[in-house]
Parts: sequence; C-alpha cells; structure tokens
Amino acid sequence: MKLRFTKMQGLGNDFVVIDAVRQPFEMTPERARFLADRRFGVGCDQILIVEPSRLPGVDFRYRIFNLDGEVEQCGNGSRCFARYVRDKGLTDKDEIRVETLAGVISPRLGADGLVTVDMGAPVLEPARIPFVSDTDAPAQPLEVAGETITIGAVSMGNPHAVQVVADVDTAPVATQGPLIEHHPRFPARVNAGFMQVVDRHTIRLRVFERAAGETLACGTGACAAVVSGIRRGLLDSPVRVHARGGELSIAWAGPGQPVLMTGPAVTVFEGEIEID
Repeated sequence: MKLRFTKMQGLGNDFVVIDAVRQPFEMTPERARFLADRRFGVGCDQILIVEPSRLPGVDFRYRIFNLDGEVEQCGNGSRCFARYVRDKGLTDKDEIRVETLAGVISPRLGADGLVTVDMGAPVLEPARIPFVSDTDAPAQPLEVAGETITIGAVSMGNPHAVQVVADVDTAPVATQGPLIEHHPRFPARVNAGFMQVVDRHTIRLRVFERAAGETLACGTGACAAVVSGIRRGLLDSPVRVHARGGELSIAWAGPGQPVLMTGPAVTVFEGEIEID
C-alpha cells in the first residue's frame, strides 16, 4: 500500500506523522521499524498516529510508536500533533483535547506559532512511576556501576530519572544513560536526564531516552527535569530549558498542578512511501 506521511520536528526530535482519520492504517512492529529506519525508511525518533477519539468530549486519539512498540507520551510529539491536525484541516480549534495512553492532554496553538501543551500533573508516587522506593523524596540515591548518584524520579506519562550535573557537555550520557535506562529499580525502564542548573530560571539538559538513545530534545524530559529541580529547591517556575535541539519554556505551580510546556513544532516535508 502507498502511505501518505508528514515529517515533522520539535527541537530536532523528529517524527513521522500519519493521518489514520482519513486513510486506514494499522501499525505493526515491522512497519514501525521500517518507517523509523533512516536508511531504508523515512527515518525518525518516533511515529505519531492521528486517530479519532474513543472518548466523549475529546477531539483525537494520539498514539506514539518507537522501536520498542507503543509508548505512553511524547512532549515534543504532542506539539507536532497539534500543529499537524490544525494545518491539515482536521480541526479549526486553537486548543484541542487529545487522548493518549497516559491520559488526556490539551495542546494550544498560539498566535506566535508556538504550541503550549498542558501535560497534566506530574506523577511523584514511586509505585505509579514506576520506581522501586519506599519514599517519594525529591532526591533519591541510585547505585550505578558501583557509584551512588542522586536522582529525582518523576513520571510525565513516561518515567524519568533526573540527575544534576556540573556540565552537560561532559556528562556521562552515553555510558551512564543505558545503565540508568535498564536499572532494576525502574521495572518499565526509564529515560535518563542530565540537568545543569544555570540559574533559578534556566537549565541545560540532555536526555538518554528509552529505546532511542540520546535525542536532540525530549519534551517530557524537560518537564520532568523542571519538576525535579523545583522539588529540590534549585529552580523557580517558569524555567527556560536549553536542549541541543533548541529551547522550551516549562511552568509548574507545584504538587497537584499541571505542567505547561511551550515550544515550536515544524513541518519538514510531505511524502508517500510504499509499505507492506
């Protein structure tokens, strides 16, 4: 079959977006691997599927796939999703409600072209992250390769372990990231964040993502890092997050309140590909 797709990116975190409202499409693991392959397919970090919502009062269903299969949430992808459905005429709303595996989110398109997403309240209870711990303290010790590091465990619909480093440029992302991702205290694996605090309203961030390795940016990772930094008394909302792919603004008013993420979403090109 010939499949129409749109290539998009948010801070260099890139996506293949597929409209399953107007064209029938069923995702399989083989199709996900093919589409994501940068040599034989289109090439992307994740594949985003636009589907009709199954819930009353919700506009769309948003499904996210990487090489491991379907995942719960993607912050940069959610901004691209909102830009896509508006640009493609699937909605004329500035603010939409979107069903994800992690719950309902509410992206809003601004007049400046940026997209703000209500990512919902962060999950801090260890059992729900999931993280093996008997406390929800904002700073948690974690043994990694014989060394004890300190992390903040947060879920933004997907789990994150955030540590503070002196300099993200020299942080052991490539070596320590996979060890944290597969740490037994994170039974669903985890995204590993490396956060440098520049001042109380500014951080630099690198994230080693589950099944993807380090990406140029991670929206949920930025949210988790800011939440972790505020909980540890290191940051004040709002916070500018500088990733290698660009900049996000993250605001959080405290426990029980939603995290608001604002940033760009860009269409790169349209295409059609033959797929089994």
